Amino acid sequence: METQAVDGVKLFIPETYDIFWSAVVLVVVAVFFYKFFLPKFQAIFDERAAKIEGGIAKAEKAQADADAAKKKYEDQLNTARVDAAKIRDDARTEASHIIADARVKAEADAAQITANAQKSIESQQQQALVSLKGEVGALATALAGKILGSKLQDADVQTSMLDSMIEDIDKDSAGKAK
Repeated sequence: METQAVDGVKLFIPETYDIFWSAVVLVVVAVFFYKFFLPKFQAIFDERAAKIEGGIAKAEKAQADADAAKKKYEDQLNTARVDAAKIRDDARTEASHIIADARVKAEADAAQITANAQKSIESQQQQALVSLKGEVGALATALAGKILGSKLQDADVQTSMLDSMIEDIDKDSAGKAK
């Protein structure tokens, strides 16, 4: 049985000439592979590595450009905010000036309207006074004619009488006003 076990193990161990020729073929294939295939694989790997490195460089450049653009945008945004604040302040200042000017103009217009109204009232008061003097004069003349027992027909007498009565009324009005 022992011989059969040794013969069974020999089945798995190749002969020396098989090992030699297998080694020769392996060396020839390795040399062929090293000379022809390995440089092509190396060139392909180098090309891919260059593409990857180029892609990384492009990505880094794009990132740098994006960062620069972001910084520029933020600077512009900050400048725009400062400008907007300045414009708002200028607008508020101008609005307060416009309001002040409008207030001054409105006060001037109100004063003008008040002055015109005062003049109109005084004018109407003068007209009423003149009208009242005329009516009082006519009544006084009629009353004086009745008191004297005759009508005052003479215009000069009526005029002098009216003038003296008006002077008396003016003196009384001036005395009461004081």
